Amino acid sequence: MKLITATALAATALFSTAAHAQEKVEIGRLECTVEGGIGLIIGSSKDAVCSFYDSEAAEPVDVYYGKVNKVGLDVGFTEESVIQWLVLAPSTDAYSSGSLAGQYVGASAEVSLGLGAGANVLVGGSNDGFMLQPLSVQGQTGINVAVGITGFQLRTPTE
Repeated sequence: MKLITATALAATALFSTAAHAQEKVEIGRLECTVEGGIGLIIGSSKDAVCSFYDSEAAEPVDVYYGKVNKVGLDVGFTEESVIQWLVLAPSTDAYSSGSLAGQYVGASAEVSLGLGAGANVLVGGSNDGFMLQPLSVQGQTGINVAVGITGFQLRTPTE
């Protein structure tokens, strides 16, 4: 019952954050490869390597390094996964090299039994001006259940 309640709360947070995204414009996408790991019941921490593609680029414009920290229910293990987000900003010219660096926070929910899926909506970056909205559902393999708050830190290779 607690898992159902937590899942419902996370889903509500995801949908309400997505409604806020309508005020922003799409400037590109962020694709991250997240290391596998073990959920430790109250949370987890995993490293990521990300590439930003602007709306017109076939090749990455910038590379970022990140850390995904989850607080909440996170039990099990997952292998390496790939997450893609639409990058939304207040205007089409809001992006400059390295400007996605910073702290992001949002709600997340994922489940895996062999193959799995998850969704994360995050807000942050330079002056909290960017939003990362799921472009495709997170693909992962493992045995895992996670519902809670996600913190995501992005940094440039020079940081």
